[in-house]
Amino acid sequence: WRKGLIGVWRWERGSDGSVSQAVHDGGRHVLGVIPRTLMPREITGETIGEVRAVSDMHQRKAEMARQADAFIALPGGYGTLEELLEVITWAQLGIHRKPVGLLNVDGYYNSLLSFLDKAVDEGFISPIARRIIVSAPTAKELVRELEEHVPQIDEITSKLVWEEEVGRLNYVPMPVQESSVST
Repeated sequence: WRKGLIGVWRWERGSDGSVSQAVHDGGRHVLGVIPRTLMPREITGETIGEVRAVSDMHQRKAEMARQADAFIALPGGYGTLEELLEVITWAQLGIHRKPVGLLNVDGYYNSLLSFLDKAVDEGFISPIARRIIVSAPTAKELVRELEEHVPQIDEITSKLVWEEEVGRLNYVPMPVQESSVST
């Protein structure tokens, strides 16, 4: 990874901080980006790594997109799902080539993964786009999977140009392994 930074959605409130700790133990920089308004509610106890306060949720997503080499969603609610699906969509459209991971603790995301598999079966999501998401039951396994993940894009996405989006988010394009599978 370029910088060794991973964006984690959902503060690890009420957990043992396993994702942040696994990332930190692996010698990577942990960066938490949070709107100032949410800090008293979402941050309790000691944090691992850097916490960067921003003015709002839009700035949070843009900052995470700029800074992170990969994205991890912890078990969470609507906000987590909204941010997760947006970054998956950006990957599907070729706006970024960063791995996206689900920490599937105790099968929390099994229903979502089944839904995505059904969407592939029904033709709403391509098999290549389904492989954007990496999941694992533990933080250490997930970080390892993300490090080994090679993004693939389909024939149509490989021809899209997102100069405005890429420039706005300061993405650094990475080499991509094209697939011969088209949808």
